[in-house]
Amino acid sequence: MGRGDNRRTWKMRRKKRQTKLKARTKRKIEAAKSAKKPAAPAKKK
Repeated sequence: MGRGDNRRTWKMRRKKRQTKLKARTKRKIEAAKSAKKPAAPAKKK
């Protein structure tokens, strides 16, 4: 983005929303993994 660019365009709003959504899902997945780890230890081959 250059100087004086309008960040309230539809494209930018969509982009921001997408990144926020991805961050939220990532956090959710991390939380689920950390909660799951102690309950189910990895199987040895």
